[in-house]
Amino acid sequence: MLSSLVGEDEFGYMLAEILKENNVNSEGMRFDPGARTALAFVTLRSDGEREFMFYRNPSADMLLQEAELDLDLIRKAKIFHYGSISLITEPCKSAHIAATKAAKDAGVVLSYDPNLRLPLWPSAESAREGILSIWDTADIIKISEEEISFLTKGEDPYDDAVVRKLCHPNHKLLLVTEGAEGCRYYTKEFNGRVKGLKVDAVDTTGAGDAFVAGILSQLAKDLSLLQNEDRLREALKFANACGALTVKERGAIPALPTREAVYDAILHSVG
Repeated sequence: MLSSLVGEDEFGYMLAEILKENNVNSEGMRFDPGARTALAFVTLRSDGEREFMFYRNPSADMLLQEAELDLDLIRKAKIFHYGSISLITEPCKSAHIAATKAAKDAGVVLSYDPNLRLPLWPSAESAREGILSIWDTADIIKISEEEISFLTKGEDPYDDAVVRKLCHPNHKLLLVTEGAEGCRYYTKEFNGRVKGLKVDAVDTTGAGDAFVAGILSQLAKDLSLLQNEDRLREALKFANACGALTVKERGAIPALPTREAVYDAILHSVG
């Protein structure tokens, strides 16, 4: 399910329709008649990596207020997933914090993908402080190697001791994505690496989101995966395949694979 604020414009209604077509419960969406839907333009390099340019001046999502939250919808969730961009400005920052508190108080698992986008923040330091300001409340955190270097001010993202410094007593799972190489995982009891699927990258847009969707879909079915390393590794193999298949196609949402396609890709990779 989705809780958000978009503009009462063609882009906002287009997003709502795309979500509906993809069977996403969007009853938490709100439409603001006084602001436009945010836009992000993605430029692709020859290797499929991307650069972003954003238009939000201010956009509707920045204006979401606490009073507009559907807290009952949030409290009914199994997992509440969020990023850090909503922490940049008020009133959205206060709405974000209120939403996570409502979810936490209701026993909902909190999942955090900082999704660093430096051009949107006033400064690098404000981004670091903002991202870390809610770090300790999350149960599950997914970060990239670049984000580890950024948050630790240049420390080695491949050093387990460095990554462990980003863990806190409330964390159930910390995930580090490594692109085509797969991912690393860290819990209180164990840590390790799960290899990724090798594919020819066309467009990496959405790969991280696909990975997160993959692991959260597995955890939503059975949270006990967090206590069993073998089963967690299988779930992360699924998540890695979700990310890998996404980079084979252009676009973000259109490139997201079906569950059947993911299992088929895993089967063929094993074969």
